[in-house]
Amino acid sequence: MIELEALTKHFDTIVAVNNITLTVQAGEVLALLGPNGAGKTTTVRMLSAVLKPTSGHARVAGYDAATHARTVRAHVGVLTEAPGLYTRMSGREYLDFFGNLRGMGAAQRRERIKFLADWFKMTDALDRRLGEYSKGMAQKIALIRTLMHDPPVLLLDEPTSAMDPESARLERDAILQMRDDERRAIILCTHNLPEAEELADRMAIIRHGEIIECGAPAELKSRLLGPPLMELRFAAEPQNGLLPLVERALAAQGAAVQEAGASWVRYRTTTPHATNPALLQALADAKASVLTLSEVTQSLEAVYLRVINEGAVN
Repeated sequence: MIELEALTKHFDTIVAVNNITLTVQAGEVLALLGPNGAGKTTTVRMLSAVLKPTSGHARVAGYDAATHARTVRAHVGVLTEAPGLYTRMSGREYLDFFGNLRGMGAAQRRERIKFLADWFKMTDALDRRLGEYSKGMAQKIALIRTLMHDPPVLLLDEPTSAMDPESARLERDAILQMRDDERRAIILCTHNLPEAEELADRMAIIRHGEIIECGAPAELKSRLLGPPLMELRFAAEPQNGLLPLVERALAAQGAAVQEAGASWVRYRTTTPHATNPALLQALADAKASVLTLSEVTQSLEAVYLRVINEGAVN
């Protein structure tokens, strides 16, 4: 649904996007992550046929964004970070206006507005002027505008910014539902890393206009942060010096203690299905009182910061 092939954009001597090659399939959400000025917005503008690339190609639903710009725009819904609303219009007038620009008939516009307003719990606000909306309400009406023509490709820039927790949850659920219909491809630009991890099938990290890492969240964590980190906790502080026993049991499985406290031990293992049962058996034989054995959650933030600060780690 989305294809970037050696996509490059120069502004005079500035290289905003440099030789990006990337694909997004139908039914997939790709999170495009990177610091301000990394090239995310420029990439989205080329995909939505607002900017022409200096070289390379951007294709949407099989159409080249440079040579079939009007067709590409018909297939794309773009949510910008700033909603850019006409504040003297009511919500209903505003959505009807944009539906009309998209070539939708009056009856189709009414039906679509009702459906989307109900979905995003905006029905009661449709006849109020947009200038009276809160920031979160303005963001929701902007997303409804983006979805008016039911586009197969969505380019969403910070879709939940300025929203209260309930509205943000509603919008994230909507994105998940749109992904699950398996006919829509979504690129999500966000600085909200927990949100990206929840919503995205894959993540592409961009820095200085280049994609320096791309993959599924779990794959990136494993490759960049190492094997799973396990934490073993005892019901009480051991009195019989269990750390040497733990170290021996782990060594027998090719693992080692990473850190330890008075009543806990952390270790990494590439074979938890073998290491964990062997360790628990050794502790049971020693009549140790084990409280929990669980995997420590490794954050996407750690992946992101490592990539941004160090570059690609392959």
